[in-house]
Amino acid sequence: MPATFYQNEVKFYVSVDCIILGFNNQELNVLLYKRKFEPLKGQWSLMGGFVKEGESVKDAASRVLHDCTGLDNIFMEQVGAYGEVSRDLGERVISVAYYALVNMNTFDEELLKQYNATWTKVAEIPDLIFDHAHMIKDALSILKRKAATRPVGFDLLPEKFTLPQLQNLYEAIYQTTLDKRNFRKKLNAMDILEKLDEKDKKSSKRGAFYYTFNKEKYDKLLEDGYFSL
Repeated sequence: MPATFYQNEVKFYVSVDCIILGFNNQELNVLLYKRKFEPLKGQWSLMGGFVKEGESVKDAASRVLHDCTGLDNIFMEQVGAYGEVSRDLGERVISVAYYALVNMNTFDEELLKQYNATWTKVAEIPDLIFDHAHMIKDALSILKRKAATRPVGFDLLPEKFTLPQLQNLYEAIYQTTLDKRNFRKKLNAMDILEKLDEKDKKSSKRGAFYYTFNKEKYDKLLEDGYFSL
């Protein structure tokens, strides 16, 4: 017999919305799609869905991310809960937002077509449904705080990258130019990069050496509390 402890309480819908961020051509991008159903059919939206029976909020977000990207083990972090009474025109819906960082080079292009989705520069985001613009703003604020205390390139860059590419990423996150000398000084202090013998010569004749992250060193610094605020 089902429990009836809360039978007199009002029931609401619970959904998840995912702010999927990627980095390409020196620009931070967010994945948007045109909504396929009412209300506000045809308007720009974040990727999301309702929490299913027997599913945790986190599992729902992981499901949405996998369905939309085809990728597993994506970095994901909760942004917050959004529950204004009139935020959704359809019903009373409380949404829990998560942001995720993905390498755009590994993204399944067919899934973009399937969901009618597109990567949009953060600086050129169109009008979005409901409070999705607010969610993106909050997610970017969290990303800026995180980038100040720990490297975020693991998830947004290819396996091998140049130092200029890494600096471009941070400049895209902060929307400002960083001092090259100070930036590299901080990187050297962390000692989490491995220099390769290979060079990227597409941007200049001299070329720039490729680097990779040393995940073991990074994880050890995490254990030792190096990145704690």
